[in-house]
Amino acid sequence: MSISDLFKPLTLLHGPAMRNRFMLAPLTNQQSELDGSASEFDQDWIEQVADGGYALIQTSAATVEASGIAFRRQLGIHSDAHLPGLTGMATAIRAGGALSAVQLHHAGHRARPELGGIPAPASSTTLPGVRALTTEEVERIRDSFILAAKRAEQAGFDGVALHGAFGWILSEFMSPLLNDRTDKYGGSIENRIRLTIEVIEGIRQACGPHFQIGWRLSVERYGLNLEQLREITAEILDRELIDYLDLALWDSAQVVQEGAFKGKSMLGLFTGLPRKGVRVGTAGKIMSAARAAQLLDEGCDFVLIGRAGILQRDFPVQVNQNPYYESPTLPVTAEYLRTRGLSERFINHMRGWPSFVSPGS
Repeated sequence: MSISDLFKPLTLLHGPAMRNRFMLAPLTNQQSELDGSASEFDQDWIEQVADGGYALIQTSAATVEASGIAFRRQLGIHSDAHLPGLTGMATAIRAGGALSAVQLHHAGHRARPELGGIPAPASSTTLPGVRALTTEEVERIRDSFILAAKRAEQAGFDGVALHGAFGWILSEFMSPLLNDRTDKYGGSIENRIRLTIEVIEGIRQACGPHFQIGWRLSVERYGLNLEQLREITAEILDRELIDYLDLALWDSAQVVQEGAFKGKSMLGLFTGLPRKGVRVGTAGKIMSAARAAQLLDEGCDFVLIGRAGILQRDFPVQVNQNPYYESPTLPVTAEYLRTRGLSERFINHMRGWPSFVSPGS
């Protein structure tokens, strides 16, 4: 496909269409207030990317429970006190012409006690001395996701995106390594995906008919079984439970290294599934106009821009103006990031990424 195909609209099962094929990935930035309220830095960043030409903008991961925190200064959506800041963010995104979504997050066993988090593992063997969640506690967390989605709708967002990747709680429950439960949330594949499906179905019932639901899925580490994840995804696509699937790959070009699919394209295993009306996209080292367009040829409906969007907040505009556009080479200096609108809090977060910020800058 040509670069121009990236700027064709894309309908979704619910709500308005995406105006093009660019989605801003959910970017952790650790710049909210300590209580999870959106800060002036959150608002400023959202206002910048709202003018960047994206079709849909996701917030950074937002806590659905205070105890599920994973990062210092993580955005929150677990309290009505967060609504004013979230409303300001949603309003700015809408003013820029994009759709909006809050990424809903709970850290599960990776919750950090030093930040007030309470580790919530699916299994009693995951963390020494920490018992598994009871069935009732799992149901409470499920309901917290649903309540958070209702807050997102109240704040004016077009939808939510569930963080089902990287070993956080929804991903954790899907893992046969991290979930050895014997209740309805453990054992079979059907039971291990139950929490995710109950969250999705609960949000669909609690929110309006135009409310959009995305799902971020990673397929690596944390004991995840690729063959089972593909089976789970096939069911969710076939049932049209979500509006879009966000494949969180570290590299969109990666190849499966072991197992039954060894040597095959990781992306192709999922873009090759029948998807009915669900839209499928990926993240993962999309640093140029050419790569973004190539991914449409590889079966994606849209692309998620992460690192390239940090380096150049209006990446879609740059691509539209220059079909040969390529992102700056990493690492970059802290001063470069300042000139691109990042706050000092955001820059400090990026210092923790390998080879992103030049040492000593």
